[in-house]
Amino acid sequence: MLDVRSVDLHYGAAQALRGVSMTAQIGKVTCLVGRNGVGKSSLLRAIIGLKPVSGGAIHWDGADVTKLAPADRARRGIAYVPQGREIFPLLTVRENLLTGYAPLPRGKRSIPDEVFELFPVLDSMLERRGGDLSGGQQQQLAIGRALVTRPRLLVLDEPTEGIQPSIIKDIGRAISYLRDKGDMAIVLVEQYFDFARDLADDWTVMERGEVVLAGSRKALNDEDVRQYLTV
Repeated sequence: MLDVRSVDLHYGAAQALRGVSMTAQIGKVTCLVGRNGVGKSSLLRAIIGLKPVSGGAIHWDGADVTKLAPADRARRGIAYVPQGREIFPLLTVRENLLTGYAPLPRGKRSIPDEVFELFPVLDSMLERRGGDLSGGQQQQLAIGRALVTRPRLLVLDEPTEGIQPSIIKDIGRAISYLRDKGDMAIVLVEQYFDFARDLADDWTVMERGEVVLAGSRKALNDEDVRQYLTV
């Protein structure tokens, strides 16, 4: 289980997170939602180690990972799909996927079959450059690259942003499949409420750098969550 405990995070004098706590469990999707600028992406960066916290602790799989570098967290099974995808545009699809080998021991360096089962278009475009793919195909590539690392915690930052509806459905099906396998915890930041609602097992809702609402989908009313998303 991921256990974020009372985390503070600063950018210089500005405090982005204030005593934030959340959990994410294996076999469940935890949806992290809130308006733009409330600290969701900052929390993700803290979880994966891209931004050091100034207070609190982050535990994963029973160990304190608060001070571990991002590469060490990746070796412990934490994978990140960033907002904006950040694939390598001049590398081929195959080469982009192979970059997922970095945290793996040599004996596990292969592309899992499920990458192509979930996203068949990647198999047909292996020799195409990443920059030649559509936005939706790049998003599938970014998720596929994360899956190459064999994650046990998958962190996704707004995977539907700027994506066509047909691929949004494909991404939703992929997330459901990964959740239902029961060997992975998923943290999903999402602005598209209907997409998040259909996937969420648990909600964590943020406002102004703090968690203002948290609980299971069954326990929380949709309108209670939605009020923190409307402008």
